[in-house]
Amino acid sequence: MTPRDTPATPATPATPATPTAAPLLQVQDLNVHFPRPKAGWFKPAEVVRAVDGVSFSIQRGTTLALVGESGSGKTTTALAVMRLAPITAGQVKLGDAQLDTLQGEALRLARRRFQIIFQDPFSSLNPRERAGAAVRAPLDLMQVGTPETREARVAELFAQVGLRPEQQQLFPHQFSGGQRQRINIARALATNPELVVCDEPVSALDIAIRAQILNLLVRLQKELGLTYLFISHDMAVVEHICDEIAVMYLGQIVERAPRQAFFANPLHPYSVALMSAVPTVQGGRSRAAQRIKLSGDPPSPINPPPGCRFAGRCPVAEPACSTELPPLRELAPQHWVRCRRVDLVNHLPVAPLKLPQVS
Repeated sequence: MTPRDTPATPATPATPATPTAAPLLQVQDLNVHFPRPKAGWFKPAEVVRAVDGVSFSIQRGTTLALVGESGSGKTTTALAVMRLAPITAGQVKLGDAQLDTLQGEALRLARRRFQIIFQDPFSSLNPRERAGAAVRAPLDLMQVGTPETREARVAELFAQVGLRPEQQQLFPHQFSGGQRQRINIARALATNPELVVCDEPVSALDIAIRAQILNLLVRLQKELGLTYLFISHDMAVVEHICDEIAVMYLGQIVERAPRQAFFANPLHPYSVALMSAVPTVQGGRSRAAQRIKLSGDPPSPINPPPGCRFAGRCPVAEPACSTELPPLRELAPQHWVRCRRVDLVNHLPVAPLKLPQVS
């Protein structure tokens, strides 16, 4: 029998690809705007700017995390990359394929190259479909191989994610939460994708199971050379699995940096506030008392402010922050930040807001 889901220590991420290699995924000035119905005959049409000018790239075999609070545009960005949300403007390129312009059969064939692991391992499975059929579904829909090779592929996938062959005949309710997520991972890998979008894949699981699933994702990345776009609001999870971090706020990226540089020195005030909320054992109570507490709510994506979108909640904002949108600047190697208050001291960036000290 397969060992029960037990706690495990998260593995370290795969070694990043060389920066000189061509990135697998390139997103340039991505916009996703949703029009709203007019509230009256004489009222102007409104548009929800869910994603507003997002750009990033992911090197092959590495993991980029999109982090931020609910409503920041993380999932919408990922869905647009996968062509599951309409792209208003911008470019999305996967290898040599221009995904934003593909239509019809060309898009259907390209979908073999990217798949998604959903947040809820139960609702993303058909309760009336057996586990084996759920994993085989992408192969059937995309007509990959013969029926015999598909069955063999399903058996191989079950073994890869740590499930027994006879469990193919079981229904989703007969599995634990961690096992259901293993089924989702197997289904995502069925077509041998290059890019896998992980939409908060462990947030719905018990805390004791999360490390096992993270370890599985890291192992599969090393074995299969996978590239992950990892969506999360859990900074502890992000630190263990990702190579690069991109912090989103109200549809825009406000900071992007390699993992070690970000966790050692977050620069944007919003990033610093996020990091101050990460639980810690050492000096836990004293640090909790010093947490950076943001007041107010994010502005509406229907009518975003003209300047920095975080200015209304920023503890160190100055008048110009509310009127001038700061550009995304590279202030250190591969460390980009959208904040006019970050200064360079002796050629090193210094954040205007500091993390609480751990006593």
